Amino acid sequence: NASLLGILQHPDGTVLKQLQPPPRGPREQEFYSKVYDSDCCDRILLELREYLPKYFGVWSPPTAPNDTYLKLEDVTRKFNKPCIMDVKIGQKSYDPYASAEKIQQQVSKYPLMEEIGFLVLGMRVYHVSSDSYETQNQHYGRSLTKETVKDGISKFFHSGYCLRKDVVAASIQKVEKILEWFEGQTQLNFYASSLLFVYEGSCQATTVRLSDVTLAEKRRVPKGLLSGGDVLEYNNNIHVINSTENGKIEASVGKGLSKFYALHKKSCSKRHHSQLSLKVENSEQDNVWKSSTCITQEHLNGNVLPQLEKVFYHMPAEPKESAKVEVRMIDFAHVFPSNTKDEGYIYGLKNLITVLQNILDN
Repeated sequence: NASLLGILQHPDGTVLKQLQPPPRGPREQEFYSKVYDSDCCDRILLELREYLPKYFGVWSPPTAPNDTYLKLEDVTRKFNKPCIMDVKIGQKSYDPYASAEKIQQQVSKYPLMEEIGFLVLGMRVYHVSSDSYETQNQHYGRSLTKETVKDGISKFFHSGYCLRKDVVAASIQKVEKILEWFEGQTQLNFYASSLLFVYEGSCQATTVRLSDVTLAEKRRVPKGLLSGGDVLEYNNNIHVINSTENGKIEASVGKGLSKFYALHKKSCSKRHHSQLSLKVENSEQDNVWKSSTCITQEHLNGNVLPQLEKVFYHMPAEPKESAKVEVRMIDFAHVFPSNTKDEGYIYGLKNLITVLQNILDN
C-alpha cells in the first residue's frame, strides 16, 4: 500500500522515516533541522535534543530521488527485548490551523483527549513467562476511560510475572524532565506529538550489571549479537538495508516499505490515522532467564544473589542501578511557533505523571 508511511531499520542504528505529504512532512523536517542545526545556540532547543531521537539529516534512495526520508536514531536498538508504548500528548490532537472537518474528525476519534490529556496509540510488551510479545493497537487506547486508564497503562509495565515498578519509577523521572523543559519554554507548541516509551523486557543482562561484564557476554552469544554487544535484528517484516563500503546505502526502498519499526507507523489515509505494526522477533534468542521469577531490583538483595554469584563469579557492582528506560518525544508534523507556554501538552504530561504515580503507589 503506497500510502503507508514506512519506517525502515538500517544496520547503522538509524531508522528512515518517510516524509509525509506537505505541509506535514516539510514541517517535521524543518523542526528537526532547526533543533539539530550545527549553528544552533538557543539554550531551549539545545536542551530539547536530549528528549528527541538524534537526527542525521534527510536521505533519498538513488532509485527514487524524489522520495525523502528523515534519518533518525533507532531508540529501540540497544534493547534486547524492547517493550514499546506510544502515547499521544496534549488536550487537542488538531493544530490551530485545522479545518472544522479535521477538528471534528480528531475529536470524534477520542472525545476524552481534552479531559485526559493523552492517548495510548499502541503498545508492545514482552512477557517473560511465555517468551512472547503482547501487542495492543490504537483501538485499545481509545477504549480507555478516566476510570480504566490507570489499569490500561499499567499493562505496559507488567512482565507476565510482576509489575516492573523500577521501570514505572524511571519513566516518571524521565517524563518529569520533559515537563520541566515545557515549563521553561514559550516558543513552541506541539500538537498530535507523542512520547515513545521503551524499556528492557528481558530479565537478563540489562537489569543485572556485573562488575565489567554483562550477562550477555557470559552466555552463548546468540545469532545476531555483534561483538560490540549490539543486537542486530533482521526482522521478518522489516527491510534491513545493506551499506556499501563508501557508506552509501544500496537498496530499492521505493517499493515494499515495511509497516513500522516499532510501533509508530502512520498512514496518510484518513481511515487509519494511527495504526501500528510491530517488530517480528527471532524467537530463538535468549531463553536464559525463562525461569519462574522476574529478577528485579528487589530480588537482587534477596536470596537470588548467592545463585547469581555461583553462576557468574561476580557480585553485581550496582545492584540498585535504575532500570534501562528511554522516553523520547516523536512526531513533529504539527509543531508551531508560539509565544505562550504549551498548556495543553503540559496538562497531558502532568496527568500522565499522576497516572504513573498511582500505578507505582498501589
